[in-house]
Amino acid sequence: MSVDSKETSTNEVKIEAETKAPDESGGKDPSKSSATRKKISTKKLSPSELIRTFEEAQQKKELPEVYVGDTVRVGVRISEGNKERVQPYEGVVIAKRHGGLNQTITVRRIFQGIGVERVFLVHSPQVASIKVERRGKVRRAKLFYLRERVGKATRVKQRFDR
Repeated sequence: MSVDSKETSTNEVKIEAETKAPDESGGKDPSKSSATRKKISTKKLSPSELIRTFEEAQQKKELPEVYVGDTVRVGVRISEGNKERVQPYEGVVIAKRHGGLNQTITVRRIFQGIGVERVFLVHSPQVASIKVERRGKVRRAKLFYLRERVGKATRVKQRFDR
């Protein structure tokens, strides 16, 4: 699905969403394809309304509620040459920042005895999926204190009420 926005000189905005379905005929005749087009024409949008409309179109709809302290599995899209695969990255969410389209989560995991942290832009196309493995019971908004801890001291208690 692609979204095109065009702005004219009179501050008119036209947003077109195109959805393509496979041909029933099996041929490559564009006149027989069952492509549908939606045209949304809105007049006199202010710049902030235009930005908000565009950001809402770019946000992912199906996302779980992720809290600090949760253990999550993030599916990261990796392209190798012309192939694309999804690699899971599992760890504890130690921070959440921003909101809306710019929302990020910082995920920390231990890999070969070394702590590795990655910051994921939640609504990025590189993030294929986010799955909450277990809920964490914490009393802070940021868990940066886990960086100094080693071994079993890095465990977070499990929460069962969410």
